[in-house]
Amino acid sequence: MNRMSNTVIGFLNILTLISSIVIIGSALWMGKSKTTCEHFLQKPLLVLGLAIMVLSLAGLIGACCDVAWVLWVYLFFMVLIIVALMGLTLFGFIVTSHGGGVGVTGRVYKEFKLEEYHPWLKTRVMDANYWLTIKTCLLGSLTCSKLYFWTPIDYLQKDLSPLQSGCCKPPTSCVYNTETPIQQESDCYRWNNAPTVLCYDCDSCRAGVLETVRRDWHRLSIVNVVIVLFLIAIYCVGCCAFKNAKRPQHYGFPCGRYGMSKSRPGWEQSWSRWWHGRDRYY
Repeated sequence: MNRMSNTVIGFLNILTLISSIVIIGSALWMGKSKTTCEHFLQKPLLVLGLAIMVLSLAGLIGACCDVAWVLWVYLFFMVLIIVALMGLTLFGFIVTSHGGGVGVTGRVYKEFKLEEYHPWLKTRVMDANYWLTIKTCLLGSLTCSKLYFWTPIDYLQKDLSPLQSGCCKPPTSCVYNTETPIQQESDCYRWNNAPTVLCYDCDSCRAGVLETVRRDWHRLSIVNVVIVLFLIAIYCVGCCAFKNAKRPQHYGFPCGRYGMSKSRPGWEQSWSRWWHGRDRYY
């Protein structure tokens, strides 16, 4: 029974190892995706997946081989990952609490305003070099090509993704072909019907990208809560496995007056015995 915790933690680390492979695969897929162009979460997911993979391997070695120092390192880094995930989750909920879009009268889709999002996210998409990378990805994607054959009825009856709503059409409030000039939002003047221009330089397109990131990050934060609870449970079991690894391993049958058994001392006892008896060798 005293080795049950080692078996449990070994099984749980197999599950976390499989999960880490899935996380790393998702991060690599996100980097090559041509439909979302969202790379905000790729590096955090990749780092998280690699950290969990290394930690799972350390936990398997420590639990299956009863190596106390490996389990100690495992538990130490487990605490660091739990704290980091809790901080990332809290930051994610704060960042994703802004935005969400505004409904358009007579339309199914929503439109998105850049000023509604968290300043930290806005700073990233307002960087010219960073936006050029996203814009190039959007031009090579199929985001707007699906709307080429839409009729005005389709725009009234069908929904649009945040990227399609912000990047593939001008804001609904824009008015064109008027005899007298009227004051309109700046995105109305940035719009061009050319397939390589459209509204890719509009603030609404930046807002559409941020809304896509916001939704994905919000879902990831919910998953992080589950991962944190799971890691805390593994940490508790790991503490029991660490105590078992430090405990001397008994073998043989009870003997002696008090039923004591032979035991193989741990590395701490062996080191202490050598240190105090070293004078005999010199």
